[in-house]
Amino acid sequence: NMFLVAVSLAVAAIPEGLPAIVTIILALGTQTMAKHKAIVRKLPAVETLGATDIICSDKTGTLTQNRMTVEKVFYDKKLHDNSESISENNPALLAMTLANDTKIENGGDLLGDPTETALIQFAFDQNIDVTDLLEKYKRIQEVPFDSERKLMSTVNKDGEQYFVAVKGAPDMLLQRVTRIENGGQVEPITDKQKQNILAQNKQMAQQALRVLGLAYKKVDQLYTDPTTDNVEQDLIFAGLVGMIDPERGEAKAAVAEAKSAGIRTVMITGDHQTTAQAIAERLGIIEKGQDSRVLTGAELDKLDDEYFKQHVGDYSVYARVSPEHKVRIVKAWQANDKIVAMTGDGVNDAPSLKQADIGIGMGITGTEVSKGASDMVLADDNFATIVEAVKQGRKVFSNIQKAILYLMSCNVGEVLTVFMMTMLGWDILAPVQLLWINLVTDTLPAIALGVEPVEVGIMKRKPRGKKSNFFSGGVASSIIYQGILEGILVLGAYQIGLHVGPHVGDPSLQHGDALTMAFLTLGLIQLFHAINSKYVHQSIFRPHTFSNKWFNGAIIIAAVIMAAVELPFMTKFFDVTELDGPQWLVILIAGILMVLIVEIVKFCQRKMGKE
Repeated sequence: NMFLVAVSLAVAAIPEGLPAIVTIILALGTQTMAKHKAIVRKLPAVETLGATDIICSDKTGTLTQNRMTVEKVFYDKKLHDNSESISENNPALLAMTLANDTKIENGGDLLGDPTETALIQFAFDQNIDVTDLLEKYKRIQEVPFDSERKLMSTVNKDGEQYFVAVKGAPDMLLQRVTRIENGGQVEPITDKQKQNILAQNKQMAQQALRVLGLAYKKVDQLYTDPTTDNVEQDLIFAGLVGMIDPERGEAKAAVAEAKSAGIRTVMITGDHQTTAQAIAERLGIIEKGQDSRVLTGAELDKLDDEYFKQHVGDYSVYARVSPEHKVRIVKAWQANDKIVAMTGDGVNDAPSLKQADIGIGMGITGTEVSKGASDMVLADDNFATIVEAVKQGRKVFSNIQKAILYLMSCNVGEVLTVFMMTMLGWDILAPVQLLWINLVTDTLPAIALGVEPVEVGIMKRKPRGKKSNFFSGGVASSIIYQGILEGILVLGAYQIGLHVGPHVGDPSLQHGDALTMAFLTLGLIQLFHAINSKYVHQSIFRPHTFSNKWFNGAIIIAAVIMAAVELPFMTKFFDVTELDGPQWLVILIAGILMVLIVEIVKFCQRKMGKE
């Protein structure tokens, strides 16, 4: 007898289906996210996404369309519209075309960085034969772009001389410029002219244009060792080119949805501070005129780690930053107990992607290194996909909580029932009966809870916090009181079973009826409780409670299987008796009471502000 009691308690106490259920819910979550263009590479990231506090996002391609087009060109002291014709020999056009790594295939298909392809497309739109131009000015040497100096240079054949073409950040470029061309005449550049160029740069940036500086020079000999120290010195200023990368249509709504969910969007870009601010204002990341919330990489370098940690919340936009700055930004937020998601597409972004709680790689423009360092990859490089993934992550976490609440409270009810029956000297449920209950109730209904749809208003809740877990938010207390309630109702059904039914007056048969009623009450009451578990605190009496067809089917199938023990050929196997109408009514009332009492407790919790 003691061995049977021990086995019964072990069966009742261990939620053997829980690890499998949690894994299945996570796996189903990754499948759903994949349908929304978010490819999860590491399973735990599904749950972590739901707790995201901060989304640090690149601008180009993620918040914007990554389809640059040239809007304005500044040269000869004038700002020219893209519709105005420009000469093939114009130094500004030569610089933007030659200092360019775009590949031209099939007579016109452009492959390369969107900024550079936009410059080549502009030349095409000017009816310039770019292929012939590149052949005429054949590239001999180059100094590739890097994120530190923010410049790129090429040395090209130009008859008996060599034409050096340079493009990059205007402020960095002007530091290396000593001359300027105006109307075909080259003259020394003055400080006032540099200030006028920077003012024009700012004016263009305020129109949300991404501005590149253009410069050139001519040399008689090739460089023995082409570096920034010799190639990019003593340059002639040629002009500025302003391009626009329109924000994605869905980005502004996604930023607003993230904000309503208590998630802070932080924009990180290599663009000029003014351009970054203009785009951030248009997307709703910052309010108009909040330039104090914009920090440049140079300004960030001047802040020590302790100060930045305390004031990281003051900044929502970072301009002119390098990949190294991203790591500092992530660490500063994490030091404030925030869960951070960080996007990246370059090789140098790998450290920040690994440092972030959720590293997000770009599926289209991202390098293999950045994808490999990521927890999730965006198939469409879209910021809105990140917000959708957060919503799905919240759903997964919520559904796991529901499954845990359901399974653990059922196990508490089973343990309490077996324990109290043993302590009171009553007949106890047999191991086979408890195994049958667990087989029926711990599989289909629990899995069905894992595929519950997104709750209405889930993106109106604040992030749950870094220290939260599956038992947070009232789940632990709900497991305890709901498990105790289950046990009380089952014990009550057993007691009533001793006094109702066709075998009153025959103690041996009456005990069999009572044990059967306890067995069926415990099994079927758990199916009623599965409905309770659809919402931890909200009422189940709402329009969408039974919108999950998988859940509805699981409950019906489980109820039929549970009641099947009453079939004549099954009763002997499970050591049960056949019950009459009044006895079944007691079981049904116990199930209804389980729902009603939990609803009353939820109502009181909501009224008391415990939710």
